Amino acid sequence: MSRMKDLQKSLFGGTTSNARQFGMIFTLVAIVLLFQFLTNGLTLNSGNLISLVSQYSYILILAIGMLMVIVAGHIDLSVGSIAAFVGIVVAKVMQEYSVPWFLAILIGLAVGALIGAWQGFWVAYVGVPAFIVTLAGMMLFRGGNQFIGNADTIPVPEGFRFIGSGFLWEVGPDTGYNNLTLLLGLAACAAVVIREWRLRRTRREMEAEVAPMWISALRVAVALGVIVYVTLRFAGGRVGTSFPVSGIILAVLVLAYSFITRNTAGGRHIYAVGGNARAAELSGVKLRRVNFFVMMNMSVLAALAGMIFVARSAASGPQDGLGWELDAIAAVFIGGAAVSGGLGTISGSIVGGLVMAVLNNGLQLMGVGSDRVQIIKGLVLLLAVALDVYNKNQGRTSITGAFMRQFRRQAAVGPAPTAETGSAPAKTPVAS
Repeated sequence: MSRMKDLQKSLFGGTTSNARQFGMIFTLVAIVLLFQFLTNGLTLNSGNLISLVSQYSYILILAIGMLMVIVAGHIDLSVGSIAAFVGIVVAKVMQEYSVPWFLAILIGLAVGALIGAWQGFWVAYVGVPAFIVTLAGMMLFRGGNQFIGNADTIPVPEGFRFIGSGFLWEVGPDTGYNNLTLLLGLAACAAVVIREWRLRRTRREMEAEVAPMWISALRVAVALGVIVYVTLRFAGGRVGTSFPVSGIILAVLVLAYSFITRNTAGGRHIYAVGGNARAAELSGVKLRRVNFFVMMNMSVLAALAGMIFVARSAASGPQDGLGWELDAIAAVFIGGAAVSGGLGTISGSIVGGLVMAVLNNGLQLMGVGSDRVQIIKGLVLLLAVALDVYNKNQGRTSITGAFMRQFRRQAAVGPAPTAETGSAPAKTPVAS
């Protein structure tokens, strides 16, 4: 019994035996295993995993920006239209003005930043609710897409397609696997081991309780097993495929924004504004600057997501981006963000997005019609949020809170609170 309590405390943050309280990560694993059985092994097939990352990376990129918007207490309904608008602008400048593809990407990001500055100005400095501003933006930039592109499809050059449909190159000796993907997996394994070692060392230096070695070994072994399995799946696909470039872009963004929200003052200010805007302002937080930043940042990420989608589709069209904002919002709320703001994590949003992606992909593999897929996805979103709200109202650990508690405990060892987990000392306005 003692070992079981130690296991729950160290691996899952001391939650109860109820599996729902171990977090959305367990829901994701359960869905994957279920569809692996129902599709006769197609879900974890190398080709399907590669396709899954390629198809849904742009939605997960949107979820990163949407998480910050929702944490700050806003909502953005324009991301799909912005993505489509930037996509058509980039396709046009490459086709009509022979702009090199790498320069066109910079132009697309600049257009996204200008759009974000426009919307951020109305939200932060004029005081118009973000819902209204972005609803107007949704119509404005959807119309702009069709006006600039004349409601036509515009192809993009081969070099540009690499960011959306490219893979890690084949280098080195013939091992039967993609060697760069193997190296990427090896780096991930090393990061897990180093992180666990640094955590134990830090806790010893702080004279805090250190988990038994066998628990740390079990935690590392499970993580390494998952990484090795996934790495071999991606590296062992058909010749010419490997881990997608869009997946690399997504991974870099997840690491960067996780650091920003956890370890920077600006990240903590976003959570402070969402938790209690008035208290945050009285504490010295620049309220307008924070609101301007989250809206502008969202538009830049929407521009990037739009370019990745156009690159994968090899063309920009008038139907691009339809419903993307709903998928991104669903990913964030399934990942545990609070409707009222102030609470949510980058990692939780990615897990929420993966739940929706695997659900959508698995139903398609089973031949379920698109109408029923939408119904099921809507029910999953409603039930996930309702269950989390119910647990909080009953005084129980919420689903996402249970999943992230181990990270809050680890963060508590350090000298400063982490914004992503929402922890804060008593005199800090950051919402917990």
